[in-house]
Amino acid sequence: MGLRIIAGEFKGKKLYSVRGKTIRPTADRTRESMFNILSHRVPGTIVLDLFAGTGALGIEALSRGAESAVFVDNSRGSLSVIRRNVESCALDDRANIVKWNIEKNLNCLKAVKTVFGLVFIDPPYHQNLLKPTLFNLDQSKSLKNGSCIVVEHASLEPIPTDLLAFELTDQRRYGKTLVSFLNYVI
Repeated sequence: MGLRIIAGEFKGKKLYSVRGKTIRPTADRTRESMFNILSHRVPGTIVLDLFAGTGALGIEALSRGAESAVFVDNSRGSLSVIRRNVESCALDDRANIVKWNIEKNLNCLKAVKTVFGLVFIDPPYHQNLLKPTLFNLDQSKSLKNGSCIVVEHASLEPIPTDLLAFELTDQRRYGKTLVSFLNYVI
């Protein structure tokens, strides 16, 4: 079975995927568990989906009542699939899709002019992208105090402990994947 929305307005809706093995979409069961934990934080919030891939995390949040979402990725294939998924759910008015190299900085968020309450980070595994991404996110000044950052990462890639703006509040293991929940504390 392919990628689908788990709950909310678009429950059961199938999403397009990126061909090949360059993208590793979050498994439906992992996504469902993540959103069960986040259920009270999603309605009415503004979501940032970094390394968005297919856009499944941000679209799931929109399906569950998030106000809007910004999807950021650097891959043309991913951006095309995100566009198709956003259009197939008729979410064009609640979604902003941005092509950007997250590893360099997140200056692209200045143009969006919003603050995010929920952030998903799902970088390619084993490429040492967690620390620069979190650093760039903090530097972007686009988070409000208490924002929740959900990081999906390989169990061998720990969350950096020297970035004081982020406090690890929970961590769950799903096979070889860890999902870490961070709180943004300014």
